Parts: sequence; C-alpha cells; structure tokens
Amino acid sequence: MAHHIETTVRVNAPAAKVWETLRDFSSIERFSSNVESSPIVGEVDAGLGTKRICTFYDKSTVVEEIVGYEEGESLDIELSEFSMPLESMRAQMKVTPVDGATSDASFSMDFVVKYGPVGWLMGVLMMKPMMRGVTRDILKGLAFHVTTGNTIGSEMPSAAALAAAVG
Repeated sequence: MAHHIETTVRVNAPAAKVWETLRDFSSIERFSSNVESSPIVGEVDAGLGTKRICTFYDKSTVVEEIVGYEEGESLDIELSEFSMPLESMRAQMKVTPVDGATSDASFSMDFVVKYGPVGWLMGVLMMKPMMRGVTRDILKGLAFHVTTGNTIGSEMPSAAALAAAVG
C-alpha cells in the first residue's frame, strides 16, 4: 500500500525565479542539506527524461529521473536504485504563483515500503514522518537559496535566516 505526503512552503520570490532553480535538475545540492552532489547522467540534460544521481553526505546514492514535466510549473520524478527499503518512490516538485512577489513551492511523494504489512507499518511510523521532515527542509532550503543565492551545504541555515525566505 502506498504512502503519500505533501508539503507546501510559501516562498518570498516569484514563481519564475523558483522555477529557474527547479528546472536545473543538477542543482539540488544547492538547496538540500542532505545532497552532496547531483550530476546529470545520460544523454538528456534538461526536461523529460533527464536523470541525475544524487550522492548524499553519508555517501549513499539514489537515481532520479524526470518522468513528467510541465515547463514553469512542475517536475514528476521517479526514484530508483536507492538504499532505503522501498519497492517504489515517486515525487513531484511544483511551483504556483501567489502574486508577483511570492509563490508556493510544493513537494509531494508517494512510496511503497518493502516487507508487506510490516513494511506498511514501518512506513506509517518511521518513513512518513522522516520524509515529511526531509521535504520540508528541501523546500525551506529552496526558498533560502532562491532568495539569497547562497548554497545550503550540509547544514540548514538558522531559523532567523530561513524566516526571511519563507512567507
């Protein structure tokens, strides 16, 4: 059985500026405190079919591929080759304009944990809360990076620094 999470953060920047960062699929390390690098792999380097390999600071990796793409709006991402006990994982990152100066950035995720009923329980008790925190931090990091131009690195900025970026 699939688990679903969705997180939205108000960004103090126009949607076009947020999209500029999201569409650069090799840039997640600029706004995620967990990802050390995310080079593009394969022939396609932008849009539908683009693949990257995310290397985390703990040296684990995941392959991500854009399987749905709406220019200026959203990326649907299929994750594979991960070390987590998952059968499947799919995510969507989306930006929606609120007005000329602010936007909503959303990150949703659907995943199936291995091991049947035990895996489902593990998903409810452990994976959903963990993934909710990860997606929230990625979106806050995105807001910070878009509004300041600064790269996150392995540590999230202070709450005060994030407050200026997040509405």
